[in-house]
Amino acid sequence: MNLALSESVLLFVICAGAIALVGTRMTKLSDRLADRTGLGEAMMGAVFLGGSTSLSGIVTSVTAAASDHPSLAISNAIGGIAAQTVFLAIADLFYRRANLEHAAASVANLIQGTLLITLLSLPLLAIATPEIVVFSLIHPVSGLLVLSYILGLFLTSQVRAKPMWRPRPTEQTCFDEPDQTALRSSLLRLWIQFIILAGLLGEAGFLVAKSGLVIAEKTGLSESVMGGIFTAVVTSLPELVTTVAAVREGALMLAVGGIMGGNSFDVLFLAISDVAYGKGSIYQAISTDEIFAIALTILITSILLLGLLRREKYGIANIGFESVLVLLCYFGGYLFLFFR
Repeated sequence: MNLALSESVLLFVICAGAIALVGTRMTKLSDRLADRTGLGEAMMGAVFLGGSTSLSGIVTSVTAAASDHPSLAISNAIGGIAAQTVFLAIADLFYRRANLEHAAASVANLIQGTLLITLLSLPLLAIATPEIVVFSLIHPVSGLLVLSYILGLFLTSQVRAKPMWRPRPTEQTCFDEPDQTALRSSLLRLWIQFIILAGLLGEAGFLVAKSGLVIAEKTGLSESVMGGIFTAVVTSLPELVTTVAAVREGALMLAVGGIMGGNSFDVLFLAISDVAYGKGSIYQAISTDEIFAIALTILITSILLLGLLRREKYGIANIGFESVLVLLCYFGGYLFLFFR
């Protein structure tokens, strides 16, 4: 994209506004689809809302890998996961009745968080293995990432259908109760609207990513910092909008499920980028900066899981201890990467 800095900033602002409008409407549709299809908010958020809001991030990572910028591709994927986890802490600020992780207790969200840690550990294992490329195209770990993700979705659907235990209900616990109006809505019409909005969100996110790349490149930052901070946050704007909108709509499980499930889906950026990267295994191109970012993301995901298990009702600034620690770890970690 051959744009001047001022033009890139203007395009960024316009598309960010479009994302805010489309993302809000998409969240309401997702909530109605969760009721109409019987999938539930956690599953709907994890698969459909989380996946559709990741379209711009996929394009950015694949384009970077195909253009021989593996550090940018990897840092964009991992940085996006970290940023989206922080968005959940920000959304906690908008829910004033109690700690968001207390109110949105769900076994499905716990499994998605555990799945994310599992998926993030696989690229670290790939770094320590010889450079193996199957059919001169893909590392075996990339296939394992896809297989593990599919298995995780299967487990999530199983525990929702036949849960072996449930979170203890309190006066602040928010349950996923079907909306009777949504049950009477046309399923085909809802899906058509959702697909159209997903396309608009993907296009707006793509333009935001492209303009964000121009802005970041003119600062002369390294690929790891550019991907981990700038493009990752830019391409994750749909998740921020949809998460805050879901919380304001009272669809708490949709908000948490969209982040947790979307993060698990975003790890697949690495597998897709591995196919697009033409110089062997992309995992062998992972630098110490990306290793640090992966470890940091595992850390903040673990902290979030502890919050989902502990279910603290109230905390500092009416948010849980996990939200405070996630914010501190994220900004501390990426400030370290930026200044070093």
